[in-house]
Amino acid sequence: MEDIKHIELGNLSIEDYQQLMVAMEAAYPEWDSYWSLPVIENLINRFPAGQIVVYVDGKVVGCALSIVVRYDKFEDFHTYKAITGNYTFSTHDDKGDVLYGIEVFIHPDYRGLRLGRRLYDARKELCEELNLKAIVFGGRIPHYHTYAAEMSPKEYIQKVRRKEIYDPVLSFQLANDFHVKKVIKGYMPGDEQSMEFGTLLQWDNVYYTPPETRQFSGKTYVRLGLIQWQMRPYRSLDDMFVQVEYFIDSISSYKSDFALLPELFNGPLLAEFNDMNEAEAMRALAQHTPEMKQRFSRLAIEYNVNIITGSLPSLEDDRLKNVGYICHRNGNVDQYEKIHITPDETKAWGIRGGDTLKVYETDAGKIGVLICYDVEFPELGRLLADQGMQILFVPFLTDTQNAYMRVRTCAMARAIENECFVAITGSVGNLPKVENMDISYSQSAVFTPCDFSFPSMGIKSEATPNTEMILIADVDLQMLDELHSYGSVRNLKDRRKDFYEVRLKGKE
Repeated sequence: MEDIKHIELGNLSIEDYQQLMVAMEAAYPEWDSYWSLPVIENLINRFPAGQIVVYVDGKVVGCALSIVVRYDKFEDFHTYKAITGNYTFSTHDDKGDVLYGIEVFIHPDYRGLRLGRRLYDARKELCEELNLKAIVFGGRIPHYHTYAAEMSPKEYIQKVRRKEIYDPVLSFQLANDFHVKKVIKGYMPGDEQSMEFGTLLQWDNVYYTPPETRQFSGKTYVRLGLIQWQMRPYRSLDDMFVQVEYFIDSISSYKSDFALLPELFNGPLLAEFNDMNEAEAMRALAQHTPEMKQRFSRLAIEYNVNIITGSLPSLEDDRLKNVGYICHRNGNVDQYEKIHITPDETKAWGIRGGDTLKVYETDAGKIGVLICYDVEFPELGRLLADQGMQILFVPFLTDTQNAYMRVRTCAMARAIENECFVAITGSVGNLPKVENMDISYSQSAVFTPCDFSFPSMGIKSEATPNTEMILIADVDLQMLDELHSYGSVRNLKDRRKDFYEVRLKGKE
């Protein structure tokens, strides 16, 4: 092969036909019939954008031909002849929902240059541009005839997938993120190498939006507002909410979608119960929670921001729990609970663990909340990820830096292993006149997965340690969709579900 000076992709034209035939004859020397000029001309006229060729130094050396079809007319069990309209391509429909692959080949003299990958990538880009659901095509398994006497097509495909057998067509397709949907008998009559079996392969467009919902599709960029709260004395609940409203107003002025407060940020109000023991004081503090819930809901509506209230003590059937609320800006309110209670919280305050774990739908994505200690249990994050969580919020209350680092380090791990964003915030300062509350340490932060599209250290943004402030950070939920399918590693997709599982136990 001579030195290559230029490679480019383009759309097939009639003038390219002779070079196309040379490449096709070289690619399929065993065939005795090829695409004729009228057939290619018809294909170009029907769908010019779908006929992609690769030029090397101005010469056609390969192509990817395709049409758009309404896939519900054919479903998975079809033949190549049927879906191409007896090779007339009359089945092409500009209003279809699937890009159907007709042909892909590369001149053998130019293989090894990853030109096939370029063609497949161009098809994927076209699929995304046209907002089609998927790319589907039938593939040959040309090496199957050498194994047909000893294994079924299903066993053959499994061995190719595990790289125990190399198939020049199927191995390449699997390497390009296509998955086998079906095995079709009689897909291409006369294909002796494949024993007339075809593999129906599909690549899903994760960016596809149904036409009827595109105008109202969900947000892609989401703005997070984290409140690093200063523990200071307050004379009353009204006095404390002056400060709360100030922060909510500030976060709203930046057009944030969420405002996150810390765990038990209302601790300063324990001062009025200094004459009680620790457990009694926390139960007394819980009397404020119903009113605080109402106030937060009103603020969420007035300031047009979804408020995650950190956590508050709550009495439910005489059981003291550590709970919080998601106050949606549309007026809805959801409750979440702390599930794991630390030894000190149990001993000093008598708090009991909750048993509610779920993902919450918001107008800015699917979110989960784990309160402080809960983030140190990876099973909870994984269960939320299985429900489609995109952002995990972690309100916390830590007294020392080593306690904070447990929360921070585990939160970063949850972002990586669950391919999601994680936002954490806590309180700072101390309350010398409050008997039942320790000192506080915090550095609020927003963490990301660690891959090329994200910050190399997995930190989107972080606050100044132990300083009262708000932290504003934007996250792009679309990046998570791409990570799930195309990440350097795919922690969710690559789990060995055949070997282990994490699930919630049913209530007795």
